[in-house]
Formats: sequence, structure tokens, C-alpha cells
Amino acid sequence: MQTILLFGAGKSATVLIDYLIAEAPANNWHIIVADASRELVIAKTKEAACTEAVQLDINNTAARNKLIQKETIVISMMTPALHYLVADDCIAFEKNLLTASYVDEKLKTRQQEIEDKGLIFLCEMGLDPGIDHLSAMKLIDSIKQKGGVITSFKSHCGGLVAPESDDNPWKYKISWNPRNVVLAGKAGAVYKKDGQIINEKYEDLFDTERGCFINDLIGFLSYYPNRDSLPYIDLYGLQQAHTFVRTTLRYPDFMYGWKNIVDLHLTDETQMYETDGMCLADFFKQHYEKNDLQKVVGNRLSERLAVSKKIMEDLQKLEKAQAEQEGAIASGIEESLTNEFSIVNEKGELQILDIDEMKRKAAGIVAIKMHEANLTLKQIFYLGADDKETIINKGLCSAADVLQLVLEKKLALQPHDKDMIVMKHEIAYELEGKVYEVESCLVVKGEDSVHTAMAKTVGLPLGIAAKLILNGTIKKTGLLIPVTNDIYEPVLAELAKNGIEFTEMETLQHS
Repeated sequence: MQTILLFGAGKSATVLIDYLIAEAPANNWHIIVADASRELVIAKTKEAACTEAVQLDINNTAARNKLIQKETIVISMMTPALHYLVADDCIAFEKNLLTASYVDEKLKTRQQEIEDKGLIFLCEMGLDPGIDHLSAMKLIDSIKQKGGVITSFKSHCGGLVAPESDDNPWKYKISWNPRNVVLAGKAGAVYKKDGQIINEKYEDLFDTERGCFINDLIGFLSYYPNRDSLPYIDLYGLQQAHTFVRTTLRYPDFMYGWKNIVDLHLTDETQMYETDGMCLADFFKQHYEKNDLQKVVGNRLSERLAVSKKIMEDLQKLEKAQAEQEGAIASGIEESLTNEFSIVNEKGELQILDIDEMKRKAAGIVAIKMHEANLTLKQIFYLGADDKETIINKGLCSAADVLQLVLEKKLALQPHDKDMIVMKHEIAYELEGKVYEVESCLVVKGEDSVHTAMAKTVGLPLGIAAKLILNGTIKKTGLLIPVTNDIYEPVLAELAKNGIEFTEMETLQHS
């Protein structure tokens, strides 16, 4: 009998546990799930015959060692900072390890030792990172095999609320680690665009206008660049690409609101608030006063109202000019320009403008700016700027700590809510003098607040990889991420059987 040891039974482990239990009889597995809460493990495993629930403090070295040294393969669903404790033991006791997290620098220092012992340490085997690698490399390899040269690569992924459960001004609900949501983007981002290396600061990441169209149901989603995309250029073999970026998708309203959150210093990690007995309304009041942030909110509103006012004034001028022109037309003058104006653009070129089209665009901009002005206040108050009932009681803590509590309370998935995973790859390539664009898209919806799309797309790749390692399909050893065909082909095939499958569309751009 083979034994699978899983550390962590949190939000993202639900579907993984279900998968392992379903596969256990046919594969003769025994599954041990260890977590700080034995009750949580029992709730997830439902005490299935093939399972064992263990209460464990992950920092207890003796207890951790006792578990790891007798098992066949280990899966860590702990927070990234705790993976190394598990990894260190797996190296010592020569056990294979799977994680859904990025390979950190500390683990890289053990790469040679992992290889020398013939171990499989397969990391970045979740959703993002994970399914993004699997699906992107399948596309990349197929394009290269037919002689194509990839010139642009954009990969987007986001955990979102499904449209039918979207009922708050943030257009967002928590489906994964809320601390990661609070701290996302803090390191800024590095990526390649049109041949240039771009470094973006945290404060500049959340641009609502940067994004992509998904489908008619979901529409346009904004994105912000992820961390450092550059190491993946070599891993993906895309040194010739002029553009290379990996991003996180969000609804535009969330991006707009999070930009405000950053500007309001609500993700600051400096401990400065004594929160015992403090309600949310008092925290926000104290925080705004401490940082003179009433001015920030006021400026945000004033900017949008000023833009709207200026556009309305310009529209009035256009309408007046149009009326004068129509008067001239009635006299038989310039009949060919009934609804058009000629102007010289920034490049000194003559440009014909359709007045009705300009009105439509101007009206759209005004609507957006007025929406944003209204949204600023709606979002801030939704988080609790006037909430005198919720008491924080977290002792001395930072604004980021309070924000995490706020997100957990105000943006929680309700039992009936559905989350949604959206992933999209955009690849441009050249072949025989022609330019093509490939779009590959994945949309997965959750069932409820427990069996989420996030849990499914993070957990299933780990469970599938464990099965493929244990049955000998995946043989490669070392410190790995899933970018080679001996890993991505069988994993993608199994994911497709479980409803995780991409739709692809290729178009010829020009010859």
C-alpha cells in the first residue's frame, strides 16, 4: 500500500482531498491529512476508510519527522513560508514532494542534493503557478514544432466571483488566502514589453484600462503584472519574444478600488494601531487622520468630476459648432461634411471626425468617471468606514492586518456563492512571413463556497501529479516545475477528464 501525506486542509485542499479519496481504492492508497485542526480534517475527509486525520503543529520537528519518514509521497498545502520545513525533512528522509507554490531561493540551494538523491520535487503545480505552465507550454511547443517564432506572450489568470454571485461594489469575494490578497503586488513587477524591460512600482500596478476581453458573459477584465516575469522567458524558451508578461486578472471596479486602497496606505504593514475594543469606523477615522487621507479621497472625487465637467463643456462647444455647420449646409455650403469635422492630429495628419461618434465616446467617458466617483465612496463604506458594530480586537497591529480582517468579513463567499477562475493566454507568432495570434481560454466555476473553482484548479493538478508519480508515468527527477511534455501531456489529459479544459482560437493577423 502506498501512503500519501498531505499537510494542510484549508480552503484550497477541499477538492484535492476529494480526488485522493475517490482514487484511493483503485490505486491502493492510504491518505494521511495533517493540520492544526483535526476537526477540519475530519470535516474534509468525512472519515473515509482510506483516510487518517492527524492534528499537527507544523513547527513540531519530532512530530513532523515521524509522519514524513514512513510515507510514500508528500504534498504540502502549507503557506509558502512553511514549505521549507517540509522540504528539509523530505530531503533528509528521501521522500518525493509536491507543492503549488513558487520555487523559493532557499529551496534552490538544495537542488543538487535533490538531484543526487533521485528525488522528485515538483513545485508550482497548482493553478497559477501550475495550470498556466502546463497549458502555455503545450501551446508554445506546438507552435515551435511547426516552425513558428513566438514574438509576444501574455498569460493572464484570476480568481474572481462568478457573475451570478457578484453582489457588492468591489466585484470580488475571497476564495483563497486573504493575506495573499492584501499583500499582492507589493514587490512591484518586472516584465518585457516591445523589447524593453519594464519595472513597475506597487503604486502603479493597478491600472483599470489595461486588460483583455474574455467572452460575452464575462466581458472585459483588467490585469496587473505578476512579480518578476523575466525568469520564465528562459524556462519557456521564448528569448526571441519582444513582449513577455504574466498577470493577475480582476474586474475593473476592483482594480480601481485597490488603487485607492494602496493610495490610502491600507496595506501598510507597520504596527501602529491598538485595536482591542476598537470598531472599524474608529479605525478608519484614526487611519485617515493619521495619514491626512481625507484629502486623498477628496482629490479622487474632484479629479473625476472635473474630467466629466470638461467633457460636457467640450460637447456643448461641438454641438454649437455642429449647429452652425448645419446652418451653412442649409444654405448649400459644404454639403459633404454634414456630420464630420476635419482636424490635424498630434502627428500633423489630417483626420476626419464623426461628431456623433465623438458624442458617444465622450458620453462613455463621462459615465465611467461619474461611476468611479460614486464607486470611491461606495467601496470605502462597504469595507466599514461607518461600521460601529464590528470590533477588531487584534491587539497591536498594522493597517494591513485590519484590512485582512475586513476582507474576511465583508468579502466572504456565502454558502451559496460561486467563485470563478479565468485564465487566458495570448500568443503572437510568425510563420512563413505571416503573423498569427492564438488565444487560449479557461473558465471554471465553483459549486459553492466550499467546493470552489479555486480549490478545484489548485488541488486537482497536485492530486493528478501524485497519482502519475506513484504509478510511474512521471519519472523525471530533480527540482522541477511542469514545463516539459512528459509532465504537461498526462496532467492536462487527466484535467480534461475532470472538466478543466481550454478553448483555443487562432487568427491570421496579416501577411
